[in-house]
Amino acid sequence: MKIFPAIDLRDGKVVRLLKGDYDKMTVYGEDPLAAAKKFAAAGAEFLHVVDLDGAKDGETPNFETVKRLAQESGLKVEIGGGIRDEETIKKYLDVGVYRVILGTIAVKDPEFTSRVISKYGSRIAVGVDISGRNVAIHGWTEVSEISVDEIFAKLCQDGVSCIICTDISKDGAMEGTNRQLYQELSEKYPVEIVASGGVSSMGDVLALREMSVYGAIIGKALYTGDIDLAEAIVQSKEADK
Repeated sequence: MKIFPAIDLRDGKVVRLLKGDYDKMTVYGEDPLAAAKKFAAAGAEFLHVVDLDGAKDGETPNFETVKRLAQESGLKVEIGGGIRDEETIKKYLDVGVYRVILGTIAVKDPEFTSRVISKYGSRIAVGVDISGRNVAIHGWTEVSEISVDEIFAKLCQDGVSCIICTDISKDGAMEGTNRQLYQELSEKYPVEIVASGGVSSMGDVLALREMSVYGAIIGKALYTGDIDLAEAIVQSKEADK
């Protein structure tokens, strides 16, 4: 199982929100690149980045920060938040981003999403953020009428290689992740699934590993010290030995 340490960006800073609430934000650092280099030193291969400003308004206000992370951290950087057209996809890929994550646009324009998945292959992932059993969009500020099963089925039909699935109710709450959800999705859909939201203990990491989930995103628990990244990376590989 792959471990994705997470950096959420707002105004160029490393932050975390509680359950997607922009009014409940904690700043964990002023220098995202320094945080990323610490992750690399702990043995990380990947970095999950969310542009929270972009997620709300569909722009790329933290582009230069993401560019530095992609070019200087030594990590394979994936970026989500505000990516709603092909120009933005190309802009990120051209500066060395490993993979871009589509979110709102996958609900709003499934034809576009299908086309870019076909064109860019594994360099496109889709973030499915869940509130209840429906998909949230626009930086989690709106809940659509599309169910998690509807969008998973459509994306698998389109040939998406990876879906990053977040249970918003668990995100940043340090109450554990939704293991039942990821077990269900991993058994039902033939796609790489990355679990996100509430991964707050080694117990969560081990449980996700045992259900053969492709990856786990760890955010707040790294900043609070509840999960040691180096240990999580070692434990995530134990089943492969």
